[in-house]
Amino acid sequence: MNYRTAFLNHVAQTSEEPMLFQASHAKGSIVYDELNNPYYDLIAGISVSSVGHCHPQVIEAITKQINLYSHLMVYGEFVQGPQVELATMLSALLPSSLSTVYFVNSGNEAIDGAAKLVKRITGKSRLISCFNAYHGSGHGALSLMGSEFFKSAYRPLLPGIDHLRFGSFEDLQLITEEHAGIVIETVQGESGCLTAPPGYFEALRKRCNETGTLVIADEIQCGMGRTGSWFAFEQENFVPDVLCLAKAFGAGLPLGAFVSSKQNMHTLTIDPPLGHITTFGGNPVCCAASIAGIKVMEENGLIVAVKAKEQLLRSRLIHPLIKEISGRGLLLKVGLESWDVNYKVIAACRKHGVLTDWFLFCVNGFRVAPPLTISMEELDLICTKVLTALDEVALQI
Repeated sequence: MNYRTAFLNHVAQTSEEPMLFQASHAKGSIVYDELNNPYYDLIAGISVSSVGHCHPQVIEAITKQINLYSHLMVYGEFVQGPQVELATMLSALLPSSLSTVYFVNSGNEAIDGAAKLVKRITGKSRLISCFNAYHGSGHGALSLMGSEFFKSAYRPLLPGIDHLRFGSFEDLQLITEEHAGIVIETVQGESGCLTAPPGYFEALRKRCNETGTLVIADEIQCGMGRTGSWFAFEQENFVPDVLCLAKAFGAGLPLGAFVSSKQNMHTLTIDPPLGHITTFGGNPVCCAASIAGIKVMEENGLIVAVKAKEQLLRSRLIHPLIKEISGRGLLLKVGLESWDVNYKVIAACRKHGVLTDWFLFCVNGFRVAPPLTISMEELDLICTKVLTALDEVALQI
């Protein structure tokens, strides 16, 4: 079978120019094409493959669980060991106010459930989020997006949504007593890995306390160790009311969650019951993979090593074409002067065996978000390849 032709004919497309990279297999930090050529992976499935591709402990956990049982019953009815173990493990990593986990299948679903939860708790209907934030593509998450370009074709969307500028202290006054919750990324991923100025999240927390607005932290991309701590909010000296996780949370399998207090979560069980429900959320095989992924990160000190890896990248990626490097940990954007230059650099990187891409709301920079398992030696080699690609593009412009 010609897979590329079949892909274009039978797999629904999301753009008119897909990357069309055909993978045969992947291991660790490397993806191999159909001709067995190796490519270092700076995308990691958009921050999904934090423990690398096909980690043996994750494979072993998946195999063991699937030989016991996979799907049994809709979420929340049967006591399933992997769900219970993972929820207990996750709550041990979090502050005591984030003790109860609702498992879903994806980040989009986590956001949807969290938005319902804060409305239920507060009795209020309005929500506020940030411009150029990405929280998912379903109707609920899309409604929260602050980009009319991506929304206009699908209106009408959810009413009662307001927006503010990420990192703007002035705009915090836009949060009012009418808002049930604010949905905000701790590091704004698809805007080019933007971090907030010092004190911003403390001021956000104070404003929300004043207005009775609950804080939903979207750590779908920046959570699970990617920024150098288990959760990025730990570096911002605040605690959200609800935490949303997905991507790396499943260690390569589809798994998401929204997390809050026991008291908050109880509101979804009464008046009406089944206030939120999912068939496959918390699939036991996915939960087993997640447990193994967390153990891999703990046992190998992967989170502790993130900052040193970030410093290596920042010290090596110096070139006249590079205008800035933004982000935190192993969630970085290498900023260039324009989309045209970025497009050429991404293509040149691929030619030299490095896979990267651009950001949804930032087309003049490429992504550096490899598996957390990547070694310093691999990163050093990747930097050499990227600098060679930059040199080649510099000669073309």
